[in-house]
Amino acid sequence: ELTPTAKAIGAVNTIYKRGHQLVGENTDAPGFLSDLKRFLATVPYGHDKTLRHGELRALVLGAGGSARAVIYALLQDGWKVTIAARRMDQAQQLMSSFPDHKLHITDFAFSNTHISNISLIVNTTPVGMSPNVNQSPWPKNLPFSADAGIYDLVYNPRETRLVRDARSQGRPATTGLGMLIEQAMLAFEIWTGHRPSRETMLASATQSLISSL
Repeated sequence: ELTPTAKAIGAVNTIYKRGHQLVGENTDAPGFLSDLKRFLATVPYGHDKTLRHGELRALVLGAGGSARAVIYALLQDGWKVTIAARRMDQAQQLMSSFPDHKLHITDFAFSNTHISNISLIVNTTPVGMSPNVNQSPWPKNLPFSADAGIYDLVYNPRETRLVRDARSQGRPATTGLGMLIEQAMLAFEIWTGHRPSRETMLASATQSLISSL
């Protein structure tokens, strides 16, 4: 059987046994949300003021499987989501998976008017992943929203072009390494009943990334 989260996302990354029943779970969504909250807690008040006033607006780049988990997590947390996709049919299909929520869709030709009230930008595409480290999914010559935090699910390289460009404009930005750790910790806890050390898992993952370079 599937948990409500796995059913809504349409993907399973953790299987465990409950009695004589196998259960499929998805820890990507809660793992992302856990790390997102950790990231937003470090964002200066200039960005956080929009969150305090309840204006939770996110722009999600991409409409694939990773986007589905991210959008599910954001909607569950009360965010209003706009999907930026190159394939409109894929974005429409994704939007139909969440009929109880109002999602907006745009292509990658968006401008400042589309992002003026955005508090969060999440990249769910593989653009910028090693070995194509000089690529970025963000439109060329378009500045980031002045109040937006940038979250890039790509974690190899350790600092993606998107994160580097955002930080050069003074925007808070992070990669998806924290999400990788959080979803793994949740799976480990489901399997063993024990909460692992985040510091130990982070050190191990970081060392693995360094070794792969």
